Amino acid sequence: MERKELIRKITEKKEFSNLPKRDVEAAFSKFDKDTYSDLEKVKLTRNLLREIFSGFTSRKILSLKNKDARWILNKHLSTRERVGSFKKIYSRLLEGLPKKLNVVDLGAGINGLSYPYFEQCGFEVNYVAVEAMGQLVDLMNYYFKEGKISAKAFHYSLFELEKVKEVLKKLKKPRVVFLFKTLDSLEMLERDYSKKFLSEIKDSCERIVVSFATESMIKRKKFYAKRIWFFDFIQGEFEILDDFVDNGERFIVLQKG
Repeated sequence: MERKELIRKITEKKEFSNLPKRDVEAAFSKFDKDTYSDLEKVKLTRNLLREIFSGFTSRKILSLKNKDARWILNKHLSTRERVGSFKKIYSRLLEGLPKKLNVVDLGAGINGLSYPYFEQCGFEVNYVAVEAMGQLVDLMNYYFKEGKISAKAFHYSLFELEKVKEVLKKLKKPRVVFLFKTLDSLEMLERDYSKKFLSEIKDSCERIVVSFATESMIKRKKFYAKRIWFFDFIQGEFEILDDFVDNGERFIVLQKG
């Protein structure tokens, strides 16, 4: 079976139907080898995509638009541990910045539903989300519209680098980028892409916040990954403004060095 047809088959499953083609192709390339049958290529690619996007594919979340934002944040694997800490986290991440600013949340998941916590911290935020799962983009835009919120979500892949850079350049300063639990996923699809990505966007924003999971989302088992590759890379490229752990998530606040 041809590559194009195999990729089409992968996205026949509803959970992958609204992923950008670029992400599916990146996952497929890991298994596009003669050692695998066509069936194995499809199965292994779906497994990898499921592993990367597992925190964002709950059917309950995708189908609900009649619950309030806090309820959904509590049900979402990747955001529920932040619910009791959003105000504290955002106050710390944005410390020292003007009260009126732009936040660009890359690989946002449904983090846009946490918008009210910016206001609780005293910030007037124009919020922009970039997310690969079209279902989550639709969900966020629904809540932004219903709540008359100054925010918009775009259905882009983070591998569509020029589109991401264009989003950033259209916004006024100051611009803060969030990359919550995103870099590990990028590395799973393309090794060292995170380095290229950070290098390309650093001139278009005043602050970048990167986070990594320090424990599993379901079993709460601690990780001991030191991510030496990341800290070796940012040396000389960035200055670390803050580095802290909150509820199983390590936040590192960077500015251009």
